[in-house]
Amino acid sequence: QVQLVESGGGSVQAGGSLRLSCAASGDTDSIYGMGWFRQTPGKEREFVARVNWSGVLTSYRDSVKDRFIISRDNARNTVDLQMNRLKPEDTAVYYCAASTSPDRESEFTYWGQGTQVTVSS
Repeated sequence: QVQLVESGGGSVQAGGSLRLSCAASGDTDSIYGMGWFRQTPGKEREFVARVNWSGVLTSYRDSVKDRFIISRDNARNTVDLQMNRLKPEDTAVYYCAASTSPDRESEFTYWGQGTQVTVSS
């Protein structure tokens, strides 16, 4: 079992920055891919960014490319999301996710509880 706990959410004005962090515990040796998703009320959870086990390969949804940066530290069992030039449409609950499949690093089976990000105009 893997437990994920997010931190770093909050309120910021448009154009500002926030850094989200996710700490993994439990069977961390089983973790491969990690990612961030977000959800707003009444909408489906959507992919934001993911990173492979080595941290070399990353992927982003188009609307956050060039603004968000995902990174991970396997020694500390953390994955961060640096969010720059935030927009009101980035407002959502952000969730950390982890995959334990070496062949399917983007198939996430563990999820955190979420952290709220609010961007005001």
